[in-house]
Amino acid sequence: MLAINLMLFLIELSAGIVASSTSLMADSLDSLGDALVYAFSLYVLFRSERWKLGAALLKGLIMLGFGVAVTVALVHRALAPIVPVAEMIGGFGLFALAGNLACLILLTRHRSDDINMESVWLCSRNDIIANVGVILASFGVALTGSMWPDFAVGAVIAAIFLRSALYVVSQAIRGLRGLDGDRSCTI
Repeated sequence: MLAINLMLFLIELSAGIVASSTSLMADSLDSLGDALVYAFSLYVLFRSERWKLGAALLKGLIMLGFGVAVTVALVHRALAPIVPVAEMIGGFGLFALAGNLACLILLTRHRSDDINMESVWLCSRNDIIANVGVILASFGVALTGSMWPDFAVGAVIAAIFLRSALYVVSQAIRGLRGLDGDRSCTI
């Protein structure tokens, strides 16, 4: 899954730049974020609950950073509008969807293991949502000849990043506070 997401990041970022697509570039950042999430998850897999919660907190903060980065890119695109290439958006959106579906299927049985695995599963679920949005954006751009469908999907992806980030960060902080509370009771 780590390799799949690194590949998707590089391919979608390149395609997003060539196609002038905010949604593809946003989706590529999502893939990079997932690759980082998978790396952290592997690192803390057999570590203590504190490590797992700390990794979840870091992953949430990375998602938050990507949400802010996509929002900044959207502001830039609104100030310098360019109609993206619909066919590239759709083709690479389908390619990313196939890769992310494979990852989601592999993760589904582990999503309830702990906050670490739940955060990984949420990232993969968000990918599927983003990929479908990218594909819809390609149809919207093709039908309207406008950048706004691509822009709208980029905004939705940013909102998904921000919403998921806030959830994961709050759950991780709650868990860390619970650990601190448990430790203080045993001293």
